[in-house]
Amino acid sequence: MNKIVNSHSETYLSEKFIPEKFFLGDIDATGIFIDRFGTIRRRFNVSINGQRTEEGFSLEEHFLFDDGEKETRIWYIRKIDKKTYSGKCTDVCGEAKGNLCDSYLSWQYHFNLKIFNRKIKVKFEDIMVQQTPLIMLNNAKIKKFGFLLGEVFISFKKSEQLSSSIEQIYASNVN
Repeated sequence: MNKIVNSHSETYLSEKFIPEKFFLGDIDATGIFIDRFGTIRRRFNVSINGQRTEEGFSLEEHFLFDDGEKETRIWYIRKIDKKTYSGKCTDVCGEAKGNLCDSYLSWQYHFNLKIFNRKIKVKFEDIMVQQTPLIMLNNAKIKKFGFLLGEVFISFKKSEQLSSSIEQIYASNVN
């Protein structure tokens, strides 16, 4: 790991992102949606629970938006090979495809996004970067017919206690 040291703390940057390891257990996330003109349109928090499955892992996401709207989404993710992932959830059209490279995962999929009480098929182009063992950042560009509609920025955080116990479980299951 790369080590960044400043006068306040020591922070280690992750050199490798292992989604099936990072996403196990409970994770809190917070994010915003910014439209193509730079206006913040929505803020939200997400409570996520990741579980192992026979083919990979699942993510149960509970969104709470700043206008009080709630949404639940369940992803089923499987690892195809060392660098490739696929995923499905209710509003994904077909399959999401992910390519892993060191500390980041690029993730692309078409999604039926709810806009003004109707669903519109859009394309998501995500980049997920594991910054530290406990923090992952996500930027998703949302496009329609190749034109940018907006971007989502999300910060995911695991608790240190949870992370160490998940790592112990993961290590014992791998060996």
